[in-house]
Amino acid sequence: MTLVRQTDALSLASLSDSVLRVRAVEAASLYDAEVLVSLTESYMLNASRKGARTSHKTIQAYSLAVREFVRWARDSGVQLLRPGQRDGGRFVAWLQTRPSQGKGKSGGLSASTVAQYVAGARALYRALRWAGATEAQPFEDAWVAPDPTPGIVKNPPYSAEIDAALPHCEPRLAALLLLCAHAGLRVSEALNVRAGDLSGPQLTVTGKGGKVRRVPLGRRTREALAGLPPARSDGRLFRWTYGQATYRLRKAFEAAGHGAAWRGFHAARKHSGTRLYAATRDFTRVGLFLGHTSVDTTRRYVAVLDHDVAREVEDF
Repeated sequence: MTLVRQTDALSLASLSDSVLRVRAVEAASLYDAEVLVSLTESYMLNASRKGARTSHKTIQAYSLAVREFVRWARDSGVQLLRPGQRDGGRFVAWLQTRPSQGKGKSGGLSASTVAQYVAGARALYRALRWAGATEAQPFEDAWVAPDPTPGIVKNPPYSAEIDAALPHCEPRLAALLLLCAHAGLRVSEALNVRAGDLSGPQLTVTGKGGKVRRVPLGRRTREALAGLPPARSDGRLFRWTYGQATYRLRKAFEAAGHGAAWRGFHAARKHSGTRLYAATRDFTRVGLFLGHTSVDTTRRYVAVLDHDVAREVEDF
């Protein structure tokens, strides 16, 4: 009997326990990265904590990490189903010394990128255990040193660049920028906004993990959205992909004389968080506005002055 290869994530989840184990063992033995990627995705969508609500972005990041780890394991002579107890640490050390391969980038991988690769490799082994292929946990004692430079320092919020770039944006692009820089939306949330999500001065936003929040919109953002007809038949206001939106906004920054300052959409979201904190002095309220589960996350989105408490300690 010929065993039909089923690499699709949903197909793998529907296999019987014995067949799934055979597929997982075979893929690991052959260093078949694509099947192992599908196995990891199937585990993430069917058995992880977030299950089917796992974001597409997380799936993509973990898929890249699994391919990288499988390639390293094959080239390093590591048996995926029977790794050595130090192999997890060896992979971490290799990542920390590997040069970046991104376009236009130099130097080593950032601590956050290393952590992302290790998280994907850990997910692969959870998937292999889920499939009954192994009980190995090579990353149980493997740790990634945190980056000593805070993200708010490496990628600070925009400041004057927002108002400078807006006159160089056509109306739809200006609305997208304001949704990120004034309403605090993630760019993925902003690109998925539908006309029906608007209700007076508020916007209903579906964020990470399917969480829904109501976001108050400022006057400028309301006015920018008011005259926009849907760009898609499903009511979405934007038809751009992330890459297309990035290209357009980078060109607007260049036209405004701030081309070198372009740091992606995340810096616009930090602009919103920083301005709201300056007005409220309340991380909890800022976190609710940005859709954060933890206030610790919110602190990474707010640029606080070095001597923010100078006046308070003056008379200590």
